[in-house]
Amino acid sequence: QTASSAIKGAIQLGIGYTVGNLTSKSDRDVLMQDFYVVESVFLPSEGSNLTPAHHYPDFRFKTYAPLAFRYFRELFGIKPDDYLYSICSEPLTELSNPGASGSLFFVTSDDEFIIKTVQHKEAEFLQKLLPGYYMNLNQNPRTLLPKFYGLYCVQSGGINIRIVVMNNVLPRALKMHFTFDLKGSTYKRRASRKEREKSNPTFKDLDFLQDMHEGLYFDSETHSALMKTLQRDCRVLESFKIMDYSLLLGIHILSSNPKEREGESSQNASDTKRPGGQKVLYSTAMESIQGSGKSGDSVTTETTNTMGGIPAKSHKGEKLLLFMGIIDILQSYSLVKKLEHSWKALFYDGDTVSVHRPYFYADRFLKFMSARVFKKVQALKSSPSKKRCNSITALKATSQEIVRAVSQEWKDEKGGILAEGQSYASLDEEVLGSCHRPDLVPSTPSLFEAASLATTISSSWNVDEHYQCDQPTLVSS
Repeated sequence: QTASSAIKGAIQLGIGYTVGNLTSKSDRDVLMQDFYVVESVFLPSEGSNLTPAHHYPDFRFKTYAPLAFRYFRELFGIKPDDYLYSICSEPLTELSNPGASGSLFFVTSDDEFIIKTVQHKEAEFLQKLLPGYYMNLNQNPRTLLPKFYGLYCVQSGGINIRIVVMNNVLPRALKMHFTFDLKGSTYKRRASRKEREKSNPTFKDLDFLQDMHEGLYFDSETHSALMKTLQRDCRVLESFKIMDYSLLLGIHILSSNPKEREGESSQNASDTKRPGGQKVLYSTAMESIQGSGKSGDSVTTETTNTMGGIPAKSHKGEKLLLFMGIIDILQSYSLVKKLEHSWKALFYDGDTVSVHRPYFYADRFLKFMSARVFKKVQALKSSPSKKRCNSITALKATSQEIVRAVSQEWKDEKGGILAEGQSYASLDEEVLGSCHRPDLVPSTPSLFEAASLATTISSSWNVDEHYQCDQPTLVSS
């Protein structure tokens, strides 16, 4: 209910003060008690000896675990000056919220950070989660899990507004032609009519199954890296008893029209405040899945600014750039969630509702991603029918030589063939198809027989190598 302009101004003032104040503190190892420290400062509108004057109502600014978050920002290569420049240099931009939580979202002018308001229970849960969560993040910074760079609270007029600063998953410099929020659940997982009317709607699981039922295709190396990262992240979330998270997936279609591509690249240059794309380590989608960062010669060109997107293709062969990250991880499987699942399971299929126990949720999430969303590109390159046609064409030339050799031997040894008609009748059934009159076999095989021989040989060679080696011996004998 507080005006968003007042919230944005208070956030910038508060973060500017606390981060600047941190520079005076010496670097040291993070201790367990550092995760539970809360620093508070009062910023009156008229200013004080320590704080600047401002045009907003008086407010108190709280910073949670300041030393711990400073260490984690350093882990991702974020210098204090860059952090302050991103958040405080220019006004924050408010984003429309597709979720049902009612949270406000702000993005920094250089597209680096997302600032999200969270509920009291979510902020409390994050504070408890910090030691174990960041121990895991320290061991493996390449992850699709959200990266939290700060947790703060603005107190004004008896209202507490808690915010977290996170990495930005979807860069605004590239237009997202489709955005999906995927949970692997099907119960009420369709975008509302109000959401569809937006200029950039966020669709859900049932919309994906309807519009992109063939899935998205990757080369085998990228697909393997992506699925391994998702499996590892889901194991971490399951260990913390977290569920109801989503995969936020942004799809940018690379234009095949050169004029449109030039327009996109010029717009990218004007939209991006700082050259070189994102500067935070491991923040892009390609870095997050431990990918090499190579875009692949068949998907992108040297002039295309991929912004760290993952190259992929649609079932129609369209070249895509994908941006993704796991979001909304601050929901634990508490008593309230258990009751919600039990209540919904009375009326609907309990396995389809989004709220579920963490083990089942992670398993269903991974199965949906591997079976319906992300697929290997081999299935798209060539169909089995084409392979078979190519193999038959190649074998026809070889088989014709064999047929000529066979017919020559038949001419030379016609008497022996007639004498051993019974044994050749069984041989003809295997090689040339069914032929019960060996004495009527023409000396020169017809075109039809040559084609059938080619087809039969192609299948018999695949089945029995021994038969392939022995066949000339059988015929000559």
